[in-house]
Amino acid sequence: MRQILVTGGTGTLGRLVVSRLRDNGCAVRALSRRSGEAVDGIEYVTGDLATGEGIEAAVDGVEVIVHCAGSSKGDEDKALHLVRAASRTGTPHLVFISVVGADRIPVVSGVDRAMFGYFASKLAAERIVADSSLPWTTLRATQFHDLFLMTARQLAKLPVIPASAGFRFQPVDAGEVAARLVELALSAPAGLVPDIGGPKVYGMDDLLREYLQAAGKRRLIVPVWLPGKAARAIRAGANLTPDRAVGQRTWEEFLTDQVSSSRDSMVRVP
Repeated sequence: MRQILVTGGTGTLGRLVVSRLRDNGCAVRALSRRSGEAVDGIEYVTGDLATGEGIEAAVDGVEVIVHCAGSSKGDEDKALHLVRAASRTGTPHLVFISVVGADRIPVVSGVDRAMFGYFASKLAAERIVADSSLPWTTLRATQFHDLFLMTARQLAKLPVIPASAGFRFQPVDAGEVAARLVELALSAPAGLVPDIGGPKVYGMDDLLREYLQAAGKRRLIVPVWLPGKAARAIRAGANLTPDRAVGQRTWEEFLTDQVSSSRDSMVRVP
């Protein structure tokens, strides 16, 4: 039975990867904030990727690491601590999830770093993985539906919603990305593999309007022009992968499941 560690094993993507690996008959170890005995066939272990504390014990004995833990900044530090710990315990296959546009969106100014530092952080983590002594595979994905839903819900609390003018996105289903990561984890190391993107490209204002309609809300959407080289690159489509629109689930379908159905369940029939 193949032993696999999933970092961020209780997050949006990680928990989906964990369940699919378990269903494939793997012995799954999930790095998270909780630990203890196996739950539903999954072993939970604690460790801090930001400091490296507990990571060597977490990676000990695993054949594959699927690195799903991420944040808006500091991804390079997490990758460095993971690579160092894994290199000391063996040569596991490291599968890393990155983001489309990491290599095409320049983050050079303070304004760029404050708003788009996520891309630079992912690129730095990619390089740490590629320059390590470990066999590796990196998959770049577009943003998840879940991220846009969280953003739309927060913005809908405002009386007027700002929308980045000229910004387009290609949201992808987290479950489809998880399925691809599992496929890669159970295969030989492949380096940088083709991107995975959602089936459709939307303007930021379109994503927001679709959410408002599904949620039964009315708000004024006002375009806002963002400065900087990173914003210019996004307006040019650097965060898109139209040739790799391999995802199947659309934003509209996601909203029907996550928003419209929840709204319908709250309506009481007299």
